Amino acid sequence: MKHKDGKYNSQPEKPFKIVPATLLVIVLCGFSFYLGGIFCSEKSRLEGKSVQDVSKTVSSPKEPAVDPLQIKSMAFQECSADFQDYTPCTDPRRWRKYGSHRLTFLERHCPPMLERKQCLVPPPDGYKPPIRWPKSRDECWYRNVPYNWINKQKSNQNWLRKQGEKFLFPGGGTMFPRGVGAYVDLMQDLIPEMRDGTVRTAIDTGCGVASWGGDLLDRGILTVSLAPRDNHEAQVQFALERGIPAILGVISTQRLPFPSNSFDMAHCSRCLIPWTEFGGIYLLEVHRILRPGGFWVLSGPPVNYENRWRGWNTTVEEQKSDYEKLEGLLTSMCFKMYAKKDDIAVWQKSSDSSCYNKLAEPDVYPAKCDDSLEPDSAWYTPLRPCVVVPKPELKKSALESLPKWPERLQVAPERISNVPGGSSSALKHDDSKWKVRAKHYKKLLPALGTNEIRNVMDMNTVYGGFAAAVIDDPLWTMNVVSSYAANTLPVVYDRGLIGTYHDWCEAFSTYPRTYDLLHLDGLFTAESHRCDMKYVLLEMDRILRPKGYALIRESSYFIDAIASIAKGLRWSCHREDTEYGVAKEKLLVCQKKLWYSASSSSR
Repeated sequence: MKHKDGKYNSQPEKPFKIVPATLLVIVLCGFSFYLGGIFCSEKSRLEGKSVQDVSKTVSSPKEPAVDPLQIKSMAFQECSADFQDYTPCTDPRRWRKYGSHRLTFLERHCPPMLERKQCLVPPPDGYKPPIRWPKSRDECWYRNVPYNWINKQKSNQNWLRKQGEKFLFPGGGTMFPRGVGAYVDLMQDLIPEMRDGTVRTAIDTGCGVASWGGDLLDRGILTVSLAPRDNHEAQVQFALERGIPAILGVISTQRLPFPSNSFDMAHCSRCLIPWTEFGGIYLLEVHRILRPGGFWVLSGPPVNYENRWRGWNTTVEEQKSDYEKLEGLLTSMCFKMYAKKDDIAVWQKSSDSSCYNKLAEPDVYPAKCDDSLEPDSAWYTPLRPCVVVPKPELKKSALESLPKWPERLQVAPERISNVPGGSSSALKHDDSKWKVRAKHYKKLLPALGTNEIRNVMDMNTVYGGFAAAVIDDPLWTMNVVSSYAANTLPVVYDRGLIGTYHDWCEAFSTYPRTYDLLHLDGLFTAESHRCDMKYVLLEMDRILRPKGYALIRESSYFIDAIASIAKGLRWSCHREDTEYGVAKEKLLVCQKKLWYSASSSSR
């Protein structure tokens, strides 16, 4: 306290009373005891309530609801009539941008984003729904594939013949003008494994109109017919119009979009591939995709050069040199001569590791590929001048070790162990699941299982389960495995099915109007972060035949948005439940409308 003179007094005016500490402790303990009694009585009251009463007052936590993706309705313009056979990644309009060395301009060169088309590809003037299988193998509508050049150039070899409104396919070819049946009969005499189910999958390089692959279908052999978009015009389009599996492709500077050790047989009938040039690099690619014990069949130059050289505008000495060079290259790659008669020569890829061990020796050509080169990497992967050696631990993947067809379809392949989570039980579960799904699909889409649907694509398969579930129906399935997904395509081939790698952010390697049914299972859920949904659906429209179907199994989040875009594509769609009626997943069953260009006389 301050006095008048400004000085402070060090003592208080009245002293405070000091409360004994013992008394303070007793008061606090009593108060806490009182509060504890109140709490205990309230707890007893709550415990006396029933569980049902408590559940009414306490709500369980729920996941926040996610609203479905919504997209504004859109309408797509028609492309001009000159885009009726538009193949975006193999477009002749863009060939001049790329070099001619080793025919690189025929490889995939997709347009940049700013040049991608957002229009609907029109059918040719006079287009009709395709003739149904099996009649389609022998004839197709001329207006659906209106190419006179191939008719004029190849009619003398019985590739095809125009008669009225149709193209007829007599079954001939450059090396079998009298018919493919007799040609394959001779081949089976040379390769008995073609008769007993040992050989199931094949690839035909430079396929013409796919008569070889078409004939093999009746013999239980499933063939991928391969040809570029070149001056023969529409080889692959003719094949698919006939209902025969085919894909656009060329062996040039990049690997073919197939895994290693996949095909049981490879075939070239005067396919004009320069096998002995560039160090035999094209043969090395055939070696890569052919499984151990598989067969490579060559008919045409330089086979049977002693009797054929006069018709090849060359000399017997040149053809003899080419044949000896070919034999030397094949031997260096661990091929051995299996059989030879007339115009057909057959080599077999060795399953013996002792041959491949020699490739590791110094100064050997071609050398063994080093371990840094993934054997199954095949999406824009450059060819390399080295031998992809079969892994010695995969002893059951050789042709002679696989079960014969059709038992092969049901047996878990050895290579399934390379897939994360892959096992025999996983495959069995997958097959069981797809059998149930396929049965449900046929209720929703009665055309599935009839000859109305022939060419089918499973756009994002895992083990080929959908294809296996419909294997007895009059159709074939192209199994597509995303280049960004787990590598399950070797399993597909080991089961005796066919397929390809692909990235759905780009256009597929086929002509427009080539598939009757496109099936997808969660494709947009898996790829929407990379691929624009609009462009994927536009691509589906391009490759789908008029009056063809799209069977879209997708998350409920995407279904409404897909339906909105599909309406702009002029598809008619209806939404359906899955086989178990799960709310988070729905089915969209769509059909593409047959329409004609505004300038068409068919309108």
